[in-house]
Amino acid sequence: MFRTFQTVLVPGLIVFLVTVVATRFLIGYLYNAGIVAEDRNKGKPRKIASSGGLAVAAGIIFGVLAYTSGGTFVFKPVLDISQLLAVALSIMLIAMVGFLDDINVQKKRVESTDRMDIRQGLRQWQKPVLTLVGALPLMAINAGVSVINVPFVGNLDLGLLYPLLAVPLAVIFVSNAVNLLGGFDGLQPGMTIIAGIGLLLYSVFFGTYMGTLLSTLMVAAILAFLPFNAKNSRIIPGDSFTYAVGATMVAIMVMGHEEAFGLIIFIPWIIEFFLHLRRKFKVSDLGIPQKDGTLKPPYGKKIYSLTHLVMNLKKASEMDVTVYLCALETAVVILAFLLKFAGLL
Repeated sequence: MFRTFQTVLVPGLIVFLVTVVATRFLIGYLYNAGIVAEDRNKGKPRKIASSGGLAVAAGIIFGVLAYTSGGTFVFKPVLDISQLLAVALSIMLIAMVGFLDDINVQKKRVESTDRMDIRQGLRQWQKPVLTLVGALPLMAINAGVSVINVPFVGNLDLGLLYPLLAVPLAVIFVSNAVNLLGGFDGLQPGMTIIAGIGLLLYSVFFGTYMGTLLSTLMVAAILAFLPFNAKNSRIIPGDSFTYAVGATMVAIMVMGHEEAFGLIIFIPWIIEFFLHLRRKFKVSDLGIPQKDGTLKPPYGKKIYSLTHLVMNLKKASEMDVTVYLCALETAVVILAFLLKFAGLL
């Protein structure tokens, strides 16, 4: 038992340290390289470094490498090393796709979603096509088990459709859906760390050792990154964060056999997807800054994002939006566990 905890906690500690060091380095490096985004929730737009997800992806990959190195030189590995390396490759590939989106910064403001911004990013159709690349390593190793539990339906055997269709669709949808909800200090790392803790607890009590390890690595990486993106953030997560974390969440669900639980905890992002779809994804989550520090809903009473819902419910500051949506994700994670204990998952 001690060895089991050791092989999870040691890589987790390495992930935390690598992510902190990498984030500190990237804050200056990306800013000087012109890879920036505008923080527009505090009145006058402020340019800060973007694509902080590179540090998170690097941390997770180093954690995987720490486990595989230990399994080669120190202890007999519990997990299949080839599967772990496939997960690391998947995360690295999809983080690079996010980085391609982040580096498309213009000298002059151009139309982005429905407002002028310095970040143009990839075209809308390019994002799902390119994120498919991140699914290829998981497809190649036939990751997961074809029999999945569908909430309120029961077990469903997908056969070869699972690795060849379900897995790539999950990678594409999850990574792009996580990318839809953001733009506020601490929001993306805050919500994903809550989801990650939920996956970690589920993995420990109901899932697999693979799920436990990957969840630990993800939580450690986001926890290390969060202080740099909290109030008055010094770096923006960027698409490299949302894509990499989305790919990691899919890997945890697939490799840890947690698809049904993962579907429930992903409900806020599913709702966000359909809200954005109402306006064909030409939507800005951001509010209009007011003199009292609150944010005015950008579309009045029309709701095209969960952030708009919060801003319509009350006079909300940027941190209010983050806290309310993190509370929503916490409630959804609790709901998922209640459904599990009730035998519905």
